[in-house]
Amino acid sequence: MSRSRRSWFVQIVALAAAAVLGQAAHAQKKEVVIGYQDMIVPWRHAQEAKLVEERTGYKVTYRQIGSGAEVVRALASGAIDIGEAGSSPFAAALSQGVPIEVFWILDNINDAEALVARKDSGVQSIADLKGKKIALPFASTTHFHLLVALEKEGIKPGEVQILNLRPPEILAAWQRGDIDATFIWDPVLAQVKQDGSVLVTSGQIAGETGKATFDAIAVRKDFAKDHDAFLTEFVKVLAETDQDYVNNKAGWSAGSDKVRAVAKWSGATAESVPASLALYAFVPPAEQASAQWLGGGKEALVARSLAATAEFLKEQGTIQAVLPDYAAGINPRWVERAAQ
Repeated sequence: MSRSRRSWFVQIVALAAAAVLGQAAHAQKKEVVIGYQDMIVPWRHAQEAKLVEERTGYKVTYRQIGSGAEVVRALASGAIDIGEAGSSPFAAALSQGVPIEVFWILDNINDAEALVARKDSGVQSIADLKGKKIALPFASTTHFHLLVALEKEGIKPGEVQILNLRPPEILAAWQRGDIDATFIWDPVLAQVKQDGSVLVTSGQIAGETGKATFDAIAVRKDFAKDHDAFLTEFVKVLAETDQDYVNNKAGWSAGSDKVRAVAKWSGATAESVPASLALYAFVPPAEQASAQWLGGGKEALVARSLAATAEFLKEQGTIQAVLPDYAAGINPRWVERAAQ
């Protein structure tokens, strides 16, 4: 394990231990801190419209966080109660004992994440990446899928230069010409596509290898224990916002208030949001509650995907151990209620 990865692992374990010993900052109080990233998803409209506050009566503090790894650290330390991240960071978190439960599938990533090479880099295929600089957030879904794509082509991770950068840093490095490629999501993805070539998408990798990725929302176990009713209503807001988009895509045009809200909270342009939303698949509660996603215990798709991701992260030296069963880190209770 490299020094940086060992340091990251030690930090997570220490924070998890401290969180287990302490109490949640907002236990028994009607307030919640939610960590979010720059993902382009319908529920950004709910954030702007304060629908969670309206439905629950809670004081909600939204904290933007730069990467999935940082979301995990914030959950482990108790700095946030609920956080959104990709399947890879959550697999790492559960493997390292962070006391969280995945309870909502934010999106099925499909083609919303892609490996893009600069047109002037000389890279026309994954095989051309040897010796090249590739930027992405470490422990993210794109990190996982990059390693899967390289392995499929017979390229060892040490044969490329993988740089750990957050999305805004990736865009800046791309514009300076400091990197040859990036595996990233919108809004940065839409911008690098303008002068880059897509080598492969996460949807294609999942189809070819069976190793799917998704974005999800997780809650600290101690917060969940004290705020069951809040989480029930929160999931209903998430589900209703997704349904509004899926059933009324024409109403989510670039000039609509809903799309402008998504753009505001994600850092994207309103003009790019409709196309970005179309790249994702948003899963309704009934499907989320089934074995196809959160339900079904150890054999649930989410549990199996987290296990497969953890195995891969262990092979790469990012984590030290893999759990025998990831269902302990999944709670379908609130989506089951929303599906009724």
